[in-house]
Amino acid sequence: MAATKKKSGRENTPRKDTAPTAAKPSVAKPLPKKLAVEQAKKGKTIRQVAAIPFRQGADGEIEVMLVTSRQTQRFIVPKGWPMPGKSGRKAATIEAQEEAGVIGKTLKQPAGSYSYWKRLTSSFARVNVTVYLLSVSEELANWPEANTRQRAWLKADDAATLIDEPELATLLKTLRLPDE
Repeated sequence: MAATKKKSGRENTPRKDTAPTAAKPSVAKPLPKKLAVEQAKKGKTIRQVAAIPFRQGADGEIEVMLVTSRQTQRFIVPKGWPMPGKSGRKAATIEAQEEAGVIGKTLKQPAGSYSYWKRLTSSFARVNVTVYLLSVSEELANWPEANTRQRAWLKADDAATLIDEPELATLLKTLRLPDE
């Protein structure tokens, strides 16, 4: 078959196959938790995101959902590490679904923040947590961490008395929904 000519006048010749170049060895990016622990070991403050699932109770008061932690079974809010490629709000939404089995709309603006000391293997690290409110529209009967956590709906003041982190307890006591 004769080669065709391009507009430039050069012949269109078949390309030679080139030998494959050696691939660069891939280095796995550290997982967010692993990266956070590495930062903490260097004395840096690390960050997490959390959701406070809420609904309006029959009496008109705000009710919030707390979940138990997996290891100590104390009450907490669903929280986790930032997720690559996801906003803090989206990561908080995912954590609420995984840890509390709730789906809803997460409000755009954070409700506040708190900090706590996280126990690491051989030390403690300061963690700053950005908190988002999640208006619950659905509670799942089965969710990823259903076998390791319990969940409870409580009035915000009652929930605050069950929380160990003082700043989070204060956030719950003063919780106000933004005007929509």
